Amino acid sequence: NERFRAMLSTKENVNLTTLGFEDEVAICMQALVTPIAIAGERLGTLFLYKKEGTYEIDDIILSEYGTTVVGLEMLRAVTEETAEENRRKQVVKSAMGTLSYSETEAMVHVFDELNGLEGVLVASKIADKVGITRSVIVNALRKFESAGVIESRSSGMKGTYIKVLNDYIYQEIQDAKERM
Repeated sequence: NERFRAMLSTKENVNLTTLGFEDEVAICMQALVTPIAIAGERLGTLFLYKKEGTYEIDDIILSEYGTTVVGLEMLRAVTEETAEENRRKQVVKSAMGTLSYSETEAMVHVFDELNGLEGVLVASKIADKVGITRSVIVNALRKFESAGVIESRSSGMKGTYIKVLNDYIYQEIQDAKERM
């Protein structure tokens, strides 16, 4: 792997034994090694080899074109992933921004009671313990549910089942705790 990473440009007709392969078959093989790099960042290496003949200029051009396409696709995937992560964070920030002070306080206590990403909570018990009304908790839960941060389902007297859909909420709840 280190030998591949050390190659900063396309190397053609490389004998496999020089790359560290120790096999009788490797002696008669020729390799084409093309680094995949986009915007100065090394993303990988395209490694091709063949038994007969050497690599020509057309092979090198095709290899470099292929690594460009693969590199751009990898870059797009990383960009998409980052955009999705930022969107999820923004959804949580927006949901927290819609809460009143008492609703924020209620959600801090709800998430303190919630163990893990899902569980059943009894809003009236939390309300009595904290000294707020049950409706404040219910309204805050509805706001979070409409934002897609949680999923909730009432089980009547047994409580409310809550499932966290966006785990960035924990960081925002922690930040809210520190501000209180």
